[in-house]
Amino acid sequence: MATSILSIGQTALAAAQVGISTTGHNIANAATPGYNRQIVIQGAAKPQSFGVGFLGQGAEVTSIKRIYNEYLVGQERAAQSTKSGLDSYYAQIKQIDNMLADSAAGLSPAIQDFFSGIQEMASNPGSIPARQAALSTAESLASRFQSLSGRLNEIDQGVNSQITSSVNTINAYAEQIATLNDTIGRMQRGTGQPANDLLDQRDQLILDLNKEINATVVKQDNGDYNVFIGNGQPLVVGAKTSRLATMASPSDPQKIEVAYVTNSGPVIVSASSLVGGKLGGVMAFRSQTLEPAQASLDSLAIGLATSFNAQHQLGQDIDGNLGGNFFSATGASDFSVAITDPRSIAAAAPIRTAVGNANTGTGSITAGSVNASLPLDINLQQPVTIRFTSATTFDVVGTGTGNPTGLTYTPGSTITYNGWSMAVSGAPAIGDEFTVGPNTGGVGDNRNALLLGGLQTSNSMNGGTTTYQGAYSQIVSQIGNKTRELEVTSSAAGRMLTETTVSIQNESGVNLDEEAANLLRYQQAYQAAGKVMQIASEMFDMLISLGR
Repeated sequence: MATSILSIGQTALAAAQVGISTTGHNIANAATPGYNRQIVIQGAAKPQSFGVGFLGQGAEVTSIKRIYNEYLVGQERAAQSTKSGLDSYYAQIKQIDNMLADSAAGLSPAIQDFFSGIQEMASNPGSIPARQAALSTAESLASRFQSLSGRLNEIDQGVNSQITSSVNTINAYAEQIATLNDTIGRMQRGTGQPANDLLDQRDQLILDLNKEINATVVKQDNGDYNVFIGNGQPLVVGAKTSRLATMASPSDPQKIEVAYVTNSGPVIVSASSLVGGKLGGVMAFRSQTLEPAQASLDSLAIGLATSFNAQHQLGQDIDGNLGGNFFSATGASDFSVAITDPRSIAAAAPIRTAVGNANTGTGSITAGSVNASLPLDINLQQPVTIRFTSATTFDVVGTGTGNPTGLTYTPGSTITYNGWSMAVSGAPAIGDEFTVGPNTGGVGDNRNALLLGGLQTSNSMNGGTTTYQGAYSQIVSQIGNKTRELEVTSSAAGRMLTETTVSIQNESGVNLDEEAANLLRYQQAYQAAGKVMQIASEMFDMLISLGR
């Protein structure tokens, strides 16, 4: 009987030791990321029959269980992926929002200054200093376009770097998860008990992986985690891994794409399928915000250059030569001023028209362009008169050779003749005349300069629906609205992640007060078990002494 009591005390002592060790392990890992509290699963040992009944044989520890809620952990992974993706997107777009909306560094003040310079020149078209000032504001505008484009390109290169870094991190996590799959499987098959600490490490790696990219986990019957990303591409299957890679986009060598490595080579993964996490966030930022912003800025640069050049070509410079291209641009990055001589700014109209005193119709003619390579009388170095002879015909009466008659035109369109053209509006009456002649007072003529300045308020962008400033404001507004949206949604995702994490900690986290109480409880159990063994030993000694 003494031997039986001693055995019972030994089991109690062993159970208390396990309890103290487990409690100490919890306390030691209270701050360890991903650690789940562990508890001792203890039961009564198989009793022994003594005829009078079954006598208990002490206690036995059947397992060390970790407190784990798979449902909450799944929610935490999804929330982490969403939060990391939104944070990544927001951090990138905030740079563009700050840059475009800057009252000093944005494009709006440069456009305003440029047209202010043009309007000042229109007030004194013959002034070289006024022309030089206008040219300087144009150079500033060009520099601002180039600066904004350059900054967007820098952000684009930063996106490439982040994609490369994230892909390397994802591959590293995949290798570690596969290694843990193998190690956990071997340990659990050998002991039949859960490898709690390794399971925690694997779950933490999955959570960290979701910070980089949204990952779907499928738990196998043998306990392995199979991990999938994108449109179901396997990243980890048991102890095997697949890899991601980066490669230059076929359409743009400067653009880095994410590729899935297969036996036949890397295959580019569409940005739309790589959602969540830092990688998903930065990919979404590039495709949904950065590239559209670059395209819109390029469109604005080309549109401004094209429309301004078209009007500039209709004027004369200070020497009487026809205006050429004022700007040069195939995009915002190469937006530049094409002229360097302030005398070349076309501040005057190339030809002018006079309305006949006897005209009775509602028609009018707007001076257009002229080909300076034609003979003097043809290129309007001398006046000619246009006389409308019907609703669709006109005669040309001039001092040169020949007086063409019966020329046709379409009402409301443009008259073209021998290299010159003029827009006809309204309805000229039969017999109405318009005199067309050279602008001999070009130096002091500000009509074209006024038209150039008027482009600031004309709807020449986005299909004739808005001004230059309006087009830029649309870019700023779109970026600003998206930035605010991301700020709000990121905050909401952060609260969801915090709430989920708190729920997990309430259930699976280590409470030091609770563990201190457990430690005291196990200490008392240990002391009591030791007392049982002491009594059993004394009884055994007494039996031996009686036998002497």
